[in-house]
Amino acid sequence: MPSQPSKELVTVPNPETGRDYEIVCETDELTCLCPVTGQPDFATVRITYVPDELLVELKSLKMYLWSYRDEGAFHEAVTNRILDDLVRATLPRRMTVETIWKVRGGIATTVTASHPS
Repeated sequence: MPSQPSKELVTVPNPETGRDYEIVCETDELTCLCPVTGQPDFATVRITYVPDELLVELKSLKMYLWSYRDEGAFHEAVTNRILDDLVRATLPRRMTVETIWKVRGGIATTVTASHPS
């Protein structure tokens, strides 16, 4: 059965809770739709975090990012929603979500949101 997009973020226990260490997850497969034109927007997303008790499970993260494909949203909203959802799911010590959007109308856009802010 083929995979389906999902907003569910699955977590797993952090095996090293006594140490601060950084995890970086990056993919160039983030897409959504421009809410003004309906045209597709493409981005690289980089998630950097220092976990506490929980880690995000990577397949669920992939399915979560895939869930934006048919949504109309501004770049800033997508970036902040990804951060909010990941913080709510994993309760990290620190987290930053950066989205690097492909050039659209001659302008490249990068949006960075952090927790704590």
